[in-house]
Amino acid sequence: MIVSGLSGNEIFVLAEKGWAPGSIVVGNSVQSLGVIGSVSSGLKTLAGGEIANLTQLINEGRHAAIKRLEKEAESHGAHGVTGVTSELKTLGNMREFIAIGSSVKGLDYNGPFFTTACSGQDLYCQLDAGYDPRHFVIGNVAYALGVSRGVFGFLRGFAGGEVKEFSQMYNHTRHLALERIENEARELGANAVVDIQTAILPIGTGAREMLMVGTASHHPAFAGSSRPVTSGLNGEELWNLTKMGYGPIRLLLGTSVYSLGFTGGVGAFFKGLSRGEVSSVTQLIYRARENALSHIEAEAKEIGADAVIGTKIFIYEMGGGFVEVLAIGTAMKKMAGLATQSPALIPQAIIRDRSTFLDETRNTGKLDRH
Repeated sequence: MIVSGLSGNEIFVLAEKGWAPGSIVVGNSVQSLGVIGSVSSGLKTLAGGEIANLTQLINEGRHAAIKRLEKEAESHGAHGVTGVTSELKTLGNMREFIAIGSSVKGLDYNGPFFTTACSGQDLYCQLDAGYDPRHFVIGNVAYALGVSRGVFGFLRGFAGGEVKEFSQMYNHTRHLALERIENEARELGANAVVDIQTAILPIGTGAREMLMVGTASHHPAFAGSSRPVTSGLNGEELWNLTKMGYGPIRLLLGTSVYSLGFTGGVGAFFKGLSRGEVSSVTQLIYRARENALSHIEAEAKEIGADAVIGTKIFIYEMGGGFVEVLAIGTAMKKMAGLATQSPALIPQAIIRDRSTFLDETRNTGKLDRH
């Protein structure tokens, strides 16, 4: 008897590649920062920037949970785990790290044990596009805005427009997380990280975690790459572009933090009392989007990309009249040696599973997408 987290569509497509479903597997780890660590991270929160000991704690906790998940899967005779998630829960002064996934067994598989961040359908698409999964990988940064940066940025914010102190710090943390997921993939012998999912999570007063998870994979077309290629595309997008001869180069991120400014804020307040467009806010957010996009366009040109696709823009209010705009996209390039195993994707690989359980009492805290 198995109790699988895989859907009917996932089971069908994986069977086409010789994989059978196994049971859900779980790993967890409860960790405490400790008195000394709590004090030092508190001081770092005041200074701003990365909170190194908190980053290390979270990284160790997430990996400990993953290792226990792998051990449980291997004890069941599985050859891999797909759909792996890494969650963080706060229990007083302690934090629990939970990893959950669905184990799979290969009918004629003789390769190493693997874990992936993708769904069964995405895994099918990746396998058919030539990406062999190796390991679930993580890149994270725990960071704080900091009082010193906050005061300086606040003063700069009176004038309105971009607050470069904030933009630079946020850009640094986003790219640092990307570098870390690349380094982890490289250490595992992979030359690609696909299906990267990005999240910004609250981890305490004044602190957040920039988290990236993905699947370290190997593709023969990238054998000579000094840096693993990275992609935020889903499985069918990656398959379609492989079919067209395009491969990913790098996941690109651009952040822009803007302030409405004291004068604009007062004007917007009075304008908001009456009906009609608040032009100062309209222009502010427009400029912030343009600035964020200019960051990824400049990086795409620098690395010789043909295009940036799948670009998404997220915007949310930071409080105090500040907004952050984050642009994320995948740089692509026409390459030799890219081909799919099948001439077309089967319907079950494209159909997205529908949730049949809804809990509207919970606030997801997701960023607004525009």
